[in-house]
Amino acid sequence: MSLIVVQELDLSFPVYGTDARSLKKHVAAATVGGRLGLDGAKVNVVSALRGLSMVLRPGDRLGLVGPNGAGKTTLLRCLAGAYEPNRGRVEVHGRVAAFLDLNLGLDADATGLENVRLRCLLSGMSEAEIAGRMDDIAAFSGLGPYLALPLKTYSAGMTARLAFAAATAIQPDVVLMDEWIAVGDAEFRASAHQRLNEIVERAGILVLASHDLDTIRDHCNKVMRLDAGIASPVLPVEALPELLAA
Repeated sequence: MSLIVVQELDLSFPVYGTDARSLKKHVAAATVGGRLGLDGAKVNVVSALRGLSMVLRPGDRLGLVGPNGAGKTTLLRCLAGAYEPNRGRVEVHGRVAAFLDLNLGLDADATGLENVRLRCLLSGMSEAEIAGRMDDIAAFSGLGPYLALPLKTYSAGMTARLAFAAATAIQPDVVLMDEWIAVGDAEFRASAHQRLNEIVERAGILVLASHDLDTIRDHCNKVMRLDAGIASPVLPVEALPELLAA
């Protein structure tokens, strides 16, 4: 069963090589969404998330809104297991698909097929599952004989097709997404949009960060606003106008 439980999550990052009174610190404070401060060792730290708590159950579609640097992507990475909290608890139950950087982990010297297999293994698929899905992934990518060539021979559009086809090969219980994905030419974007919709509809939980409020309204039934690492309560998506005006 899909389930996300976050309790009193705090996450901060050290910032080395900056004087607490320097101009560099003030510039960083203006450009980083978290708050700058000093820890006990007199090291500058960015407090990216502070005291965040939420529970998401099957059927929840949570939209994350807020300005750049507010902590939306950081929260997604915490849920994906990329960041360890400084304090608090993060529990994510079920198979997770994190659509945060589709090109992450691709090997330019490996062939398209080798990259697909590697991405599937990293997603937790077994060899049997990969073998059973390989034909579908190859057909969906539309790359044909190019799949046998090294990735370094691909154009940017071909790489995007391959990465998307591999990333969407599994059916996850929890989908984490940093903006709604649109890749490739118009024809492939239509197929990608349909495939992504099918994955989201079958998933238990969706957490989507986006600046596009129409995307949030279209795909989410709940919303949370982040600002400088501080999160609002999880509210029905109908409360979005009031939440943004607060």
